Amino acid sequence: MTVSERAHQLAIVAAQAAADKKAQDIVIIDVGDQLAITDAFLLAAAPNERQVLAIVDAIEEALLDLPEKAKPVRREGERGGRWVLLDYVDVVVHVQHTEEREFYALDRLWKDCPTIPFVDRDLAPAEASAGSGE
Repeated sequence: MTVSERAHQLAIVAAQAAADKKAQDIVIIDVGDQLAITDAFLLAAAPNERQVLAIVDAIEEALLDLPEKAKPVRREGERGGRWVLLDYVDVVVHVQHTEEREFYALDRLWKDCPTIPFVDRDLAPAEASAGSGE
């Protein structure tokens, strides 16, 4: 894993904020070995523009609430609400409409890069109890 501790923290907090707003297909990709400009990409999808923007707002709020506040240095695509990019230098967040996520398939583009595990905290206890036979 080539991501810095800070990038890992930002990615996990952002992923959880996205999950809390019902984002779909959340993936964190470690692109540090391939790109010099960032350590990780966070990909998330939503079925409509309103939810895309709600997810983006939740991510920004969660990262501002960290002890070491994080603000994006660049924000693109908000007007259309189909694909919003938040650049936190260490992590680049892509929140896409489901159709854009399928069409551009960033997961496939970066398939040779490792992913960083993320489990929604709201699902973790259910998965743990399901796996234990309860």
